[in-house]
Parts: sequence; structure tokens; C-alpha cells
Amino acid sequence: MHLAYAKDLTDFQWSILDALIPEPTPRRDGRGQPWKARRSVLDGILWVLRTGAPWADVPDRYPSYQTCHRRFQQWVRSGVMKGILEALALDLKARGALDVRVAFIDGSFAPAKRGVQESGKPKRGKGTKIMAVADRHGLPVAVCAESATPHEVKLAEATLSQIVVSDAPQNLIGDNAYDSDKLDSKLRSYGIEFIAPHRSTRKNRTQDRRRLRRYRRRWKIERLFAWLQNFRRLVVRYERYAENFLGMLHLGCCIILLRHL
Repeated sequence: MHLAYAKDLTDFQWSILDALIPEPTPRRDGRGQPWKARRSVLDGILWVLRTGAPWADVPDRYPSYQTCHRRFQQWVRSGVMKGILEALALDLKARGALDVRVAFIDGSFAPAKRGVQESGKPKRGKGTKIMAVADRHGLPVAVCAESATPHEVKLAEATLSQIVVSDAPQNLIGDNAYDSDKLDSKLRSYGIEFIAPHRSTRKNRTQDRRRLRRYRRRWKIERLFAWLQNFRRLVVRYERYAENFLGMLHLGCCIILLRHL
């Protein structure tokens, strides 16, 4: 019998995830200990995601921290985390609860601890840039973790390529950091109209003020980052490898989408 704690997955949430997380493959020779239940392992991983605590501090009510960490890395490398995110997004889209015709893009900085790989060192110090795209309701449809050194304009196209649904946004909204004629032209070639206020120093103003009214809803992407930062493991990057930090990002987005099913 599974003993659920207040912050663990509910039975309804697990009923959705159960089919999306593969059963571990037993050894051919039949040796070794039985595999720990996927649900309890995932609850242990989620405890680390929520609290930001070291893996070694995983409570005794979950499988050992070595088991949780090992299984987390297996799921990340096999694409399970991103696969769950894609499946949940498609489910919400089919229900009419996810709409990318209007989307929002922004980035956030996560400082990194010593020893992490593939992190940049901008003015704010060593860290990772979290890029995200939210649909018109503020739900995550794309996330990526990049070096903090490049400007967000240079990361916009790569972030859009990570959208987990087949449709591309018709209108993409960002802040004035994305005020770039080159980016506007590039996205327009994909059929995406970019909406961003001009910088105060810009001389030739090309943005239609009527379309800028949509910019007032940009708070939805800010709310998404607030949701993500409720997961303390995403506030500061502790993962040595970028793929593991991205796996935590995917998992955080999965929990957000689960709450809207």
C-alpha cells in the first residue's frame, strides 16, 4: 500500500503519470534487489525539487537517495521527463485548456554553485539562464537551460524550437529586451508576429501600438516563473550537468500542467 504525504502525488495525478513512466527492465539473470516502486521514487525526486535540499537528505519514507538520483538520471537521459511534458501538453490542448496562438517568452537567471558545467558568467556571476515560453493562459509549452552569457534575443529561436506542441505561435509577446529588427524578420519568416515595446533609445519605431495592447498580458509569463521558483531546486542550480538541471525544469513544468488537468 502506498502511503501518501501532503505534498506527494495524488492518486489522480499518478493515474495520469503511470502510463508515461516505463517500468524498469529486470536483469536477465534474475539477480539483484527488486526495483523500487516508480511512484515512491518519483515522490522522492519531487521532494528534492520542492525543497532544494541535497539528495542525501531525502527522508526515509522514500527510497534511498542513491536510488532516487540514479532513476532520475536514467529518466532524464532516456527522454522520459520531456516525454511526460509533451503528453500532458497534448492532453491539455485536446481539452481546450492550452492555446499557443498567443504565447509569451522571457528568461530568468539561476545562479550556479561551484563545479557545474556549461554555465556562463555574466555581470551577475556564474549561472544558468532559464528560457521559457508560455501559452495564452500562462502554462509552460517550452523551456530550456542555456549559458547565462548570451543575450536573450540570441536564445529566442532555440527556445521556440523546444515547444512541445506541433502548433507555432501566431503572436509572440516579449519585453523590450527582445526589440530587434533581425529577430522580428526571422520570426516573421516562420509566420510568427513578434510583439515587444521599443527601447527608449530606438529612433525608427516600427511596432503597431494597437498590437502592443496584448503586451499588457505579459504578466502571465512572469507568473510562470513565479510558479517555477516555488520549486527551490530551480532557484539555484546545484546540478553539475546541464541535462539534469533541464530535467528538473521539465519535471517542474509537468507538475504545473498536472495541476491544470
